[in-house]
Amino acid sequence: MDSYLEKAPFITPGRERELLSFCSEHGLSFNDLRYLNLAFTHKSFTNEAKMEADNNERLEFLGDSVLGLVTAEYLFKGFTSFHEGDFSKIKASVVSEESLAEVASSYGIDRYILMGRGEEMQGGKHKKAVLADCMEAIIAAIFLDQGLDAARTYVLSFMAGQVEKYLKNQVAYKDYKTILQEYLQKKRRELPLYRVIGQSGPDHDQEFTVVVEFDGRKYGPAKGKNKKSAEQASAHLALVALGLEKS
Repeated sequence: MDSYLEKAPFITPGRERELLSFCSEHGLSFNDLRYLNLAFTHKSFTNEAKMEADNNERLEFLGDSVLGLVTAEYLFKGFTSFHEGDFSKIKASVVSEESLAEVASSYGIDRYILMGRGEEMQGGKHKKAVLADCMEAIIAAIFLDQGLDAARTYVLSFMAGQVEKYLKNQVAYKDYKTILQEYLQKKRRELPLYRVIGQSGPDHDQEFTVVVEFDGRKYGPAKGKNKKSAEQASAHLALVALGLEKS
């Protein structure tokens, strides 16, 4: 048994039925359902219950990498006429928080998330960051339980559609960090450096404050519910200051 699962939240018979229902809806099967249960466990759930249990944050970290690899591989093999710059823009859009949250909402992910009452009452199950993080955690859960091929199948079950929508200009997920970096690279200027200058709030509802620095100037501060969203917000402020985006 993976030692990581030793702190997975206990699965009651009712919870097992819920997890199996999710698997049935999405054509999944798990050798060990604790991986999936852990993927659905928000940190506010264990914090509020004062449980000696883990949450989905570490899975999210792993899932982000698996998602990036599978998406890059899909673009590389499927779109032979595209160049590196094309790949980067498409990938940045389809793996963004906006894109993943859209898929998560269509999958009804919110119905399965274990979350503390306080966070849930504040609409936590419908926050884009929470939904996107949960999607990444599910990808990692499949990867750990069954390997890369199974994780690839799951990712491509929705990623192919997201790529198609991007290519048909049906989505407009702007990755401000990528836009800013490409602009600075084109101008042969110093690349942006993102710094967290503040972090506040309880564990289940934190807020990060970030500035972005380049060419000896600071832009921001900008706030977000996680580092990724705060960095995106600070990059947007920089692009507005440069006259490249509207406020």
